[in-house]
Amino acid sequence: GMTGRVGKFLQRRRNVSLHTAVMNVAIGERMAQCLRAEGIPERQLCVIHNWADGDAIQPVAAAANSLRREWGLEGRFVIGYSGNMGRAHEFETLLNAMASLSIEQNPLALPIVFLFIGGGHQREHLQAEAQRRGITNVQFRAYQPRERLRESLSVADVHVISLRPELEGLIVPSKFYGIAAAGRATLFIGNTAGEIAQLLRAGQCGYSVPVGADQELATHILALRDNPAQCQQLGRNARDLFEQRFAQHVAFGHWAALLDEVASGLPANPLR
Repeated sequence: GMTGRVGKFLQRRRNVSLHTAVMNVAIGERMAQCLRAEGIPERQLCVIHNWADGDAIQPVAAAANSLRREWGLEGRFVIGYSGNMGRAHEFETLLNAMASLSIEQNPLALPIVFLFIGGGHQREHLQAEAQRRGITNVQFRAYQPRERLRESLSVADVHVISLRPELEGLIVPSKFYGIAAAGRATLFIGNTAGEIAQLLRAGQCGYSVPVGADQELATHILALRDNPAQCQQLGRNARDLFEQRFAQHVAFGHWAALLDEVASGLPANPLR
């Protein structure tokens, strides 16, 4: 956090700017709670979530997905992690679940593959750890070009998002909006009362486990693999939630209304 003299100075400067702003836009309910705790009055506070482009990102069926073929993932149950593998994310829980799931109990079930797409501070560590633990059912892929985003996000049957609990309210993982646009279920690792956890409950489009609950995570993965109809229903629910709340036009509508409201409350500009 913000410690030391410089941190305290920056925190004061930030708080001054928060209090003097006509309006502070939080990108999640938890962030709004943090701002309320800083004493920001309700009239200077609103929530507008991030968004994704629902035309560019749409669900792609497995059979129609060229990346699934290219990466040899046909007839596999794919657990995806897409985007930055950075300091904000907790991976030990996922690695432990992967290790326990790399030994298949049921030879008749779809084999599970873990797919990491992207880069970041922790990617090398993840690759090294997977290798050290003898996890072979894993693939690491580079960031995909924007025009293949709908395919790359649709490759996974289920996506994983993680956020260190102490960063809840400061960061909202924007991965979620693309995953929901692609109509896929999410498993969240972090604070089960946090922003993404709340959205998954409200939209009935996934499950959350606390940091360290690797067996619970593994159980969710197996349950979704073994109940394809339920897995697909969660995915449809995710796209529904996306269209209601996080489509680009919804967010732009909120911003337009906010800017109108702020502009109408300001004194007229004689130079205009």
